[in-house]
Amino acid sequence: MDYYIGVSLSSGSSIDTGIAIMDADSRLILVDKYYKMNDIIMFFENYSGLKESHICVSLPWDRTMLDGKWRILSKPYQLVATNPNMPNRDNWTQRYSARGSDFFKELSEKGIDVNRFELYLTRQSMHLNSCYKERSPADCKFLQQILKYEYGFEDLPANMMPMSQLEAIIGAILAKETVKNNIKRISEFKGLNVIDVQSAKVLQPV
Repeated sequence: MDYYIGVSLSSGSSIDTGIAIMDADSRLILVDKYYKMNDIIMFFENYSGLKESHICVSLPWDRTMLDGKWRILSKPYQLVATNPNMPNRDNWTQRYSARGSDFFKELSEKGIDVNRFELYLTRQSMHLNSCYKERSPADCKFLQQILKYEYGFEDLPANMMPMSQLEAIIGAILAKETVKNNIKRISEFKGLNVIDVQSAKVLQPV
């Protein structure tokens, strides 16, 4: 039996990383969260169904800043290499963090199907984006409700789940779409393909 694993990888150990495992019948068999990269590595090293799994790992934003004035959201929205007055000191224009890249590349080299995905782009492609502020309580509640009622994950609890776990479920859905060949390669990051869903129209409720 194939398993589909979604990982909503955070940019650091102070923010939780979500992991979701879905079976071939589109049932969630595990939803959990971790903080340290060592714990994530230990999870995969002790997971017995790794060889039968397809894994999609999100690209975390690189939140290291040149100065405090840029704040958290400045980097993803700054223009890159268009202004000579904005020198790239300390590589502050780097969009994505390389956290965990070496480990997931090693898994790929061992024959495990591993891909990366851009979370917010995939949410848009799968019509899971909301009008609320990203990762706000309202956005979290919206995502949980649409996964529960539109995608058929009826086992999701009524109380609000951590956003990282909901984002990991998106990764698990995308991992299943790789088997259906309903994905497209949009770029490459640290030796792994960055993919997105090809067509949301063929996505069926689980």
